[in-house]
Amino acid sequence: MLDQIIPLVREAGKIVLSAHDIASHTHEKTSAADLVTEYDMAVESFLKERLPPLLPGAVFFGEEEKENADPRRGWAFIVDPIDGTTNFVRGLQQSAVSVALALDGVVEYGVVLDPYKDELFSARRGGGAFLNGRPIRVSGRRLSEGIFGMGTAIYKREYLAPTMRLTEQLFRRSCDFRRLGAAALDLCNVACGRTDAFFEYSLCPWDFAAGSLIITEAGGRACALDGSPLPIDRRTSIWASNQVNWEILGELEV
Repeated sequence: MLDQIIPLVREAGKIVLSAHDIASHTHEKTSAADLVTEYDMAVESFLKERLPPLLPGAVFFGEEEKENADPRRGWAFIVDPIDGTTNFVRGLQQSAVSVALALDGVVEYGVVLDPYKDELFSARRGGGAFLNGRPIRVSGRRLSEGIFGMGTAIYKREYLAPTMRLTEQLFRRSCDFRRLGAAALDLCNVACGRTDAFFEYSLCPWDFAAGSLIITEAGGRACALDGSPLPIDRRTSIWASNQVNWEILGELEV
């Protein structure tokens, strides 16, 4: 299945790289911080057309077109056409195409492509995690020697205070932190050992579905900030880390 999904994700990445005059093809969804571009729609339309035929009966659960699909039942493609849309609009080149395939609410396959770096992360449950076909593992660094990633839940400003509080707690325990604006890539950075933990207070399934599998198959762990499993059908908080930093979550005020 990965051999069939990966070429389609790479084709979707070419649509991202072809973008020009992006600002004139951008619209607000709910606010100036919640944007959609015609390229988001083009990527999603392409994947909506090409992915489901790979697995007849599978539903399509995308950021822009959900079709009332329930990703907890049967096979479901969970798609973020351009994760990091604001980065994309501003030309920051920190965005990704993210595709997960879940069975009865459990992610079985995950692919995340950074088209700008030509980095493709992939995983199959029980089959390990890879970057451009080479195995990857989370780091063995403790946070006192490492860095963490974080997101600011920009669509849910009520999480501003707890986000800043948790960032301060972790910053005091670490060397530094990064806020990159594309959760799928943040999770892959943990998976390949570039960073050592990541958190955000509110993410949608298409933001984390593929990346959370890639982390676990790379030897790390991921859960909600209250320690519960990540739901596949609704917003959730997330804590993802290597093994040595996992227990830190229980020591934090979240």
